[in-house]
Amino acid sequence: MNQHIERPTKHTLSLAETLGSLSLEPKPAYLPPRKHSRRFIFVSGLLVVAAGFGGGVILASGWTPPWMEAKTVQPLGEDGRRAESSPAVPADHVSSPVVSSPAREITGSGFVIPEQGTRVFSKYEGRVVRVAVEAGDLVARGQALVVLEDHDARFGFEQAQAAKAAADLQEVARRIDLVQSETERDRMERLFASEAVSRQVLDLARVHQQQAENAAAQARQSVESADISLRMARDRLDEQTVAAPFAGMVTGLSVHVGDTVLARADSVREDQSLLTLTDMDRLAIDADVAEANIAALRPGLVGEAVLDAFPDQPFRVAVRRLAPVASADKGTVTLRLDLSDPPKGLRPNMAARIRIPITTTGDTAQ
Repeated sequence: MNQHIERPTKHTLSLAETLGSLSLEPKPAYLPPRKHSRRFIFVSGLLVVAAGFGGGVILASGWTPPWMEAKTVQPLGEDGRRAESSPAVPADHVSSPVVSSPAREITGSGFVIPEQGTRVFSKYEGRVVRVAVEAGDLVARGQALVVLEDHDARFGFEQAQAAKAAADLQEVARRIDLVQSETERDRMERLFASEAVSRQVLDLARVHQQQAENAAAQARQSVESADISLRMARDRLDEQTVAAPFAGMVTGLSVHVGDTVLARADSVREDQSLLTLTDMDRLAIDADVAEANIAALRPGLVGEAVLDAFPDQPFRVAVRRLAPVASADKGTVTLRLDLSDPPKGLRPNMAARIRIPITTTGDTAQ
């Protein structure tokens, strides 16, 4: 049976001769002629080796021939049609993460301050005969704090009472005179109508009635003046007992029994006050923060505060308002903060530290 042998091309023979020249074995000076069948087998083997080597390189590079690519079968939709596929996403594509606005916080320090507190002075001078409270006592509005004694005030009140009584009696007498003068004038008018008296007598009766009316008016004014004097004397006497202007706690006491105190108008120094009264139910925090943060601040922002006295009990605070001016010396601006559920035992002048989380957009960080 005749076997058909394909004759190699010139390109194949050239490749075989090149590969043979690369051999390390010594090349004989004379090569005997070979049959065409052996040469064809050798060249075919070299082609197989070259093809395998090239395929390995291609597979190592990650390239996939089109005929080896897997076909993705789309599922059928409800209407029997194939669902549209989403745009192809490259295998090396990495989706960008959602980046939120970076949060930062504004910090500051300040002190607890009372929103209602005052130094209590005596309205009039006097000598202290009783101190009815001690520092730390809670008092109600109108409760007696300090009792003074001033004999001049007592005498002045009694004198005003006597003047008021005299003015009242004088007014009564002038009213009686007025009634009599009116009666006499009316009688003279009837007599003049019957031509029993002259015009001159009638005019005189009318003048007496007007004088009595003026005297009665002056008596009423004297009563009013005496009444004012009496109220002033009573006020001075009542103010000898210094009462609390509002409910609160006595946070300072600087007076003792036997001290002579001056009137408020004569007390030019604050340390001449009797005591200090503070409303403990109305406390806030005034904290200083760097003025560079003012653009991110506004009323209503919520933060957290912690007191040096209670470091493990933070509580919620909210910005009520910003100071209208900044501190030129410290480069800060003061915030007034409302307190929410502060720790028990809170006292004015306690040191506090605050932090307010802020995002780059100026919103409170959640």
